[in-house]
Amino acid sequence: MGEKVGIWSQILDIPLKQYYVDVNGINTRVFEAGEGEPLIFVHGTGGHLEAYARNFKGLSKDFRVIAYDMVGHGYSDKPDRPYTIDYLSDHLVGLAKALGLKTFSLSGESLGGWVVAWTAAHHPDLVDKLILNTPGNITNKPEVMKQVKESTIKAVIEATLENVRTRLEWLFYDKSFVTDELVNIRYQIYTQPEFKKAVYHIVCLQDWEVRKDYAWDPKWCGKIQCPTLLLWTDHDPTGTIDEALILKEWIPDSQLHVIKDAGHWPQWEKPEEFNEVHRKFLKEGSL
Repeated sequence: MGEKVGIWSQILDIPLKQYYVDVNGINTRVFEAGEGEPLIFVHGTGGHLEAYARNFKGLSKDFRVIAYDMVGHGYSDKPDRPYTIDYLSDHLVGLAKALGLKTFSLSGESLGGWVVAWTAAHHPDLVDKLILNTPGNITNKPEVMKQVKESTIKAVIEATLENVRTRLEWLFYDKSFVTDELVNIRYQIYTQPEFKKAVYHIVCLQDWEVRKDYAWDPKWCGKIQCPTLLLWTDHDPTGTIDEALILKEWIPDSQLHVIKDAGHWPQWEKPEEFNEVHRKFLKEGSL
Protein backbone atom coordinates (compact mmCIF):
# COMPACT_ATOMS: atom_id res chain seq x y z
CA MET A 1 0.00 0.00 0.00
CA GLY A 2 2.46 2.63 1.19
CA GLU A 3 4.95 2.16 -1.61
CA LYS A 4 2.27 3.23 -4.12
CA VAL A 5 1.67 6.67 -2.58
CA GLY A 6 3.10 9.44 -4.74
CA ILE A 7 2.97 13.10 -3.75
CA TRP A 8 1.82 14.41 -7.13
CA SER A 9 -1.08 11.94 -7.22
CA GLN A 10 -2.28 13.36 -3.88
CA ILE A 11 -2.52 16.94 -5.17
CA LEU A 12 -3.16 16.33 -8.86
CA ASP A 13 -6.64 17.82 -9.16
CA ILE A 14 -6.70 20.67 -6.63
CA PRO A 15 -5.82 24.35 -7.17
CA LEU A 16 -2.61 24.34 -5.15
CA LYS A 17 -0.25 27.31 -4.93
CA GLN A 18 3.45 27.22 -4.05
CA TYR A 19 5.04 30.58 -3.37
CA TYR A 20 7.54 32.42 -1.21
CA VAL A 21 6.77 35.21 1.23
CA ASP A 22 9.06 37.56 3.12
CA VAL A 23 8.59 37.03 6.86
CA ASN A 24 10.59 39.72 8.64
CA GLY A 25 13.45 39.23 6.19
CA ILE A 26 13.18 35.41 6.05
CA ASN A 27 12.27 34.05 2.62
CA THR A 28 9.68 31.43 3.48
CA ARG A 29 8.28 28.66 1.24
CA VAL A 30 4.51 28.12 1.41
CA PHE A 31 1.92 25.71 -0.03
CA GLU A 32 -1.72 26.81 0.01
CA ALA A 33 -5.06 25.46 -1.20
CA GLY A 34 -8.73 26.10 -0.50
CA GLU A 35 -10.79 28.89 0.98
CA GLY A 36 -12.48 29.53 4.29
CA GLU A 37 -11.14 29.58 7.82
CA PRO A 38 -7.31 29.34 7.76
CA LEU A 39 -5.59 26.21 9.02
CA ILE A 40 -1.79 26.30 9.26
CA PHE A 41 0.18 23.04 9.35
CA VAL A 42 3.63 23.00 10.99
CA HIS A 43 6.05 20.12 10.33
CA GLY A 44 8.62 18.53 12.64
CA THR A 45 12.38 18.55 13.27
CA GLY A 46 14.32 18.51 10.01
CA GLY A 47 11.04 18.31 8.12
CA HIS A 48 9.38 20.24 5.33
CA LEU A 49 5.90 21.09 4.10
CA GLU A 50 5.61 17.96 1.91
CA ALA A 51 4.78 16.15 5.16
CA TYR A 52 1.20 17.31 4.56
CA ALA A 53 0.87 16.38 0.89
CA ARG A 54 -1.82 13.81 1.73
CA ASN A 55 -4.02 16.31 3.60
CA PHE A 56 -4.49 19.18 1.19
CA LYS A 57 -7.10 17.55 -1.02
CA GLY A 58 -9.31 16.36 1.83
CA LEU A 59 -9.17 19.52 3.93
CA SER A 60 -9.00 22.27 1.31
CA LYS A 61 -12.68 21.63 0.58
CA ASP A 62 -13.51 23.20 3.93
CA PHE A 63 -10.54 25.33 4.93
CA ARG A 64 -7.82 27.61 3.63
CA VAL A 65 -5.01 25.10 4.17
CA ILE A 66 -1.50 26.49 4.54
CA ALA A 67 1.74 24.56 5.08
CA TYR A 68 5.19 26.12 5.12
CA ASP A 69 8.84 25.35 5.72
CA MET A 70 9.81 26.60 9.16
CA VAL A 71 12.75 28.98 9.33
CA GLY A 72 15.93 26.92 8.94
CA HIS A 73 14.04 24.07 7.28
CA GLY A 74 13.13 22.92 3.78
CA TYR A 75 13.66 25.70 1.27
CA SER A 76 13.09 28.60 3.65
CA ASP A 77 16.04 30.78 4.65
CA LYS A 78 18.49 29.38 7.20
CA PRO A 79 19.87 32.16 9.44
CA ASP A 80 23.02 31.35 11.38
CA ARG A 81 21.52 31.15 14.87
CA PRO A 82 19.81 28.54 17.11
CA TYR A 83 16.25 27.69 16.12
CA THR A 84 14.68 27.85 19.54
CA ILE A 85 10.96 27.49 20.20
CA ASP A 86 10.36 31.21 20.65
CA TYR A 87 12.22 31.96 17.40
CA LEU A 88 10.22 29.36 15.48
CA SER A 89 7.01 30.68 17.03
CA ASP A 90 7.86 34.26 16.10
CA HIS A 91 8.41 33.11 12.52
CA LEU A 92 4.98 31.43 12.52
CA VAL A 93 3.26 34.54 13.86
CA GLY A 94 5.15 36.66 11.33
CA LEU A 95 4.02 34.38 8.51
CA ALA A 96 0.38 34.71 9.57
CA LYS A 97 0.75 38.48 9.65
CA ALA A 98 2.43 38.52 6.23
CA LEU A 99 -0.52 36.52 4.86
CA GLY A 100 -2.99 38.96 6.38
CA LEU A 101 -4.49 36.48 8.86
CA LYS A 102 -6.11 38.00 11.94
CA THR A 103 -6.89 34.63 13.54
CA PHE A 104 -6.19 31.04 12.48
CA SER A 105 -6.16 27.43 13.64
CA LEU A 106 -2.92 25.50 14.06
CA SER A 107 -1.97 21.85 13.65
CA GLY A 108 1.62 20.93 14.42
CA GLU A 109 3.44 17.61 14.25
CA SER A 110 6.38 16.73 16.54
CA LEU A 111 8.50 19.89 16.90
CA GLY A 112 5.70 21.67 15.07
CA GLY A 113 3.31 20.64 17.85
CA TRP A 114 5.63 22.21 20.39
CA VAL A 115 5.82 25.40 18.31
CA VAL A 116 2.05 25.72 17.87
CA ALA A 117 1.37 25.03 21.54
CA TRP A 118 3.88 27.72 22.53
CA THR A 119 2.26 30.08 20.03
CA ALA A 120 -1.23 29.46 21.41
CA ALA A 121 0.00 30.01 24.98
CA HIS A 122 1.79 33.26 24.20
CA HIS A 123 -0.60 34.65 21.56
CA PRO A 124 -4.04 33.54 22.75
CA ASP A 125 -5.76 36.28 20.76
CA LEU A 126 -4.52 34.81 17.46
CA VAL A 127 -5.30 31.08 17.71
CA ASP A 128 -8.85 29.79 17.18
CA LYS A 129 -8.26 26.06 17.65
CA LEU A 130 -5.19 23.95 18.31
CA ILE A 131 -4.25 20.41 17.29
CA LEU A 132 -1.10 18.84 18.69
CA ASN A 133 -0.17 15.92 16.44
CA THR A 134 2.31 13.51 18.08
CA PRO A 135 4.07 16.55 19.61
CA GLY A 136 7.00 14.49 20.75
CA ASN A 137 8.86 13.68 23.96
CA ILE A 138 6.79 15.69 26.41
CA THR A 139 8.85 14.28 29.28
CA ASN A 140 12.25 15.10 27.78
CA LYS A 141 13.52 11.53 27.64
CA PRO A 142 17.31 11.67 27.04
CA GLU A 143 17.32 8.61 24.77
CA VAL A 144 14.73 10.18 22.44
CA MET A 145 16.62 13.48 22.38
CA LYS A 146 19.81 11.58 21.52
CA GLN A 147 18.09 9.59 18.75
CA VAL A 148 16.55 12.68 17.13
CA LYS A 149 19.79 14.64 17.30
CA GLU A 150 22.14 11.94 16.04
CA SER A 151 19.91 10.61 13.25
CA THR A 152 19.12 14.10 11.96
CA ILE A 153 22.76 15.19 11.93
CA LYS A 154 23.87 11.95 10.27
CA ALA A 155 21.22 12.28 7.53
CA VAL A 156 22.62 15.72 6.66
CA ILE A 157 26.37 15.58 7.36
CA GLU A 158 26.69 12.05 5.93
CA ALA A 159 23.97 12.61 3.35
CA THR A 160 23.26 9.43 1.41
CA LEU A 161 19.94 8.08 0.23
CA GLU A 162 20.34 5.26 2.75
CA ASN A 163 20.89 7.58 5.72
CA VAL A 164 17.98 9.80 4.70
CA ARG A 165 15.78 6.72 4.33
CA THR A 166 16.75 5.52 7.81
CA ARG A 167 15.80 8.92 9.28
CA LEU A 168 12.43 8.81 7.52
CA GLU A 169 11.68 5.20 8.42
CA TRP A 170 11.97 6.08 12.10
CA LEU A 171 8.83 8.21 11.65
CA PHE A 172 6.61 5.41 10.33
CA TYR A 173 4.89 2.34 11.71
CA ASP A 174 4.41 0.99 8.18
CA LYS A 175 7.81 1.64 6.66
CA SER A 176 6.58 0.89 3.14
CA PHE A 177 5.29 4.48 3.13
CA VAL A 178 8.91 5.66 2.84
CA THR A 179 8.99 5.82 -0.94
CA ASP A 180 11.96 6.60 -3.16
CA GLU A 181 10.20 9.88 -4.00
CA LEU A 182 9.99 10.92 -0.34
CA VAL A 183 13.63 9.96 0.23
CA ASN A 184 14.74 11.90 -2.85
CA ILE A 185 12.86 15.05 -1.82
CA ARG A 186 14.44 15.04 1.61
CA TYR A 187 17.85 14.18 0.15
CA GLN A 188 17.65 17.23 -2.12
CA ILE A 189 16.74 19.40 0.87
CA TYR A 190 19.48 17.98 3.09
CA THR A 191 22.19 18.40 0.46
CA GLN A 192 21.69 22.15 0.15
CA PRO A 193 25.10 23.64 1.08
CA GLU A 194 23.69 25.83 3.86
CA PHE A 195 22.01 22.83 5.52
CA LYS A 196 25.30 21.52 6.90
CA LYS A 197 25.42 24.46 9.30
CA ALA A 198 21.65 24.78 9.77
CA VAL A 199 21.23 21.19 10.98
CA TYR A 200 23.09 21.95 14.22
CA HIS A 201 20.76 24.89 14.83
CA ILE A 202 17.77 22.63 14.07
CA VAL A 203 18.72 20.06 16.72
CA CYS A 204 19.73 22.58 19.40
CA LEU A 205 16.51 21.77 21.27
CA GLN A 206 17.76 18.23 21.82
CA ASP A 207 20.41 19.65 24.20
CA TRP A 208 19.03 20.13 27.69
CA GLU A 209 20.81 23.42 28.32
CA VAL A 210 18.83 24.92 25.44
CA ARG A 211 15.68 22.85 25.86
CA LYS A 212 15.14 23.62 29.56
CA ASP A 213 14.00 27.17 28.81
CA TYR A 214 11.18 25.90 26.59
CA ALA A 215 10.39 22.43 27.94
CA TRP A 216 6.77 21.39 28.20
CA ASP A 217 5.51 22.66 31.53
CA PRO A 218 2.09 23.19 33.14
CA LYS A 219 2.96 26.84 33.79
CA TRP A 220 2.89 27.82 30.14
CA CYS A 221 0.65 25.02 28.90
CA GLY A 222 -1.99 26.24 31.32
CA LYS A 223 -2.14 29.54 29.44
CA ILE A 224 -3.61 27.87 26.35
CA GLN A 225 -7.19 29.10 26.14
CA CYS A 226 -8.45 27.80 22.80
CA PRO A 227 -10.08 24.40 22.19
CA THR A 228 -7.22 21.89 21.98
CA LEU A 229 -7.04 18.38 20.55
CA LEU A 230 -4.20 16.00 21.39
CA LEU A 231 -3.80 13.72 18.38
CA TRP A 232 -1.72 10.69 19.36
CA THR A 233 -0.90 7.32 17.86
CA ASP A 234 -0.28 3.90 19.33
CA HIS A 235 3.18 3.54 17.74
CA ASP A 236 4.76 6.96 18.19
CA PRO A 237 8.53 6.46 18.78
CA THR A 238 8.78 9.74 20.71
CA GLY A 239 6.06 9.35 23.31
CA THR A 240 3.46 6.97 24.69
CA ILE A 241 -0.21 7.62 25.32
CA ASP A 242 0.72 8.05 29.01
CA GLU A 243 2.48 11.25 27.98
CA ALA A 244 -0.62 12.41 26.16
CA LEU A 245 -2.52 12.02 29.42
CA ILE A 246 0.06 14.22 31.16
CA LEU A 247 -0.45 16.93 28.56
CA LYS A 248 -4.21 16.52 28.87
CA GLU A 249 -3.90 17.43 32.55
CA TRP A 250 -1.79 20.48 31.77
CA ILE A 251 -3.88 21.99 28.96
CA PRO A 252 -7.33 23.10 30.15
CA ASP A 253 -10.30 21.22 28.66
CA SER A 254 -8.13 19.48 26.06
CA GLN A 255 -9.39 16.37 24.27
CA LEU A 256 -7.52 13.24 23.18
CA HIS A 257 -7.90 11.13 20.07
CA VAL A 258 -5.65 8.13 19.32
CA ILE A 259 -5.04 6.96 15.76
CA LYS A 260 -4.21 3.25 15.65
CA ASP A 261 -1.58 1.54 13.51
CA ALA A 262 0.40 4.72 12.88
CA GLY A 263 3.73 6.16 13.99
CA HIS A 264 4.98 9.74 14.12
CA TRP A 265 3.34 10.80 10.83
CA PRO A 266 -0.34 9.85 11.12
CA GLN A 267 -1.13 12.58 8.59
CA TRP A 268 0.64 10.40 6.01
CA GLU A 269 -0.12 6.88 7.23
CA LYS A 270 -3.80 7.46 8.09
CA PRO A 271 -4.84 10.55 6.09
CA GLU A 272 -8.56 9.78 5.93
CA GLU A 273 -8.91 9.53 9.71
CA PHE A 274 -6.50 12.41 10.26
CA ASN A 275 -8.45 14.65 7.89
CA GLU A 276 -11.84 13.71 9.30
CA VAL A 277 -10.73 14.33 12.88
CA HIS A 278 -9.40 17.74 11.84
CA ARG A 279 -12.58 18.61 9.97
CA LYS A 280 -14.88 17.68 12.83
CA PHE A 281 -12.81 19.30 15.58
CA LEU A 282 -12.20 22.52 13.67
CA LYS A 283 -15.87 22.87 12.70
CA GLU A 284 -17.44 21.78 15.99
CA GLY A 285 -14.74 22.25 18.63
CA SER A 286 -15.10 18.66 19.84
CA LEU A 287 -15.12 15.09 18.59
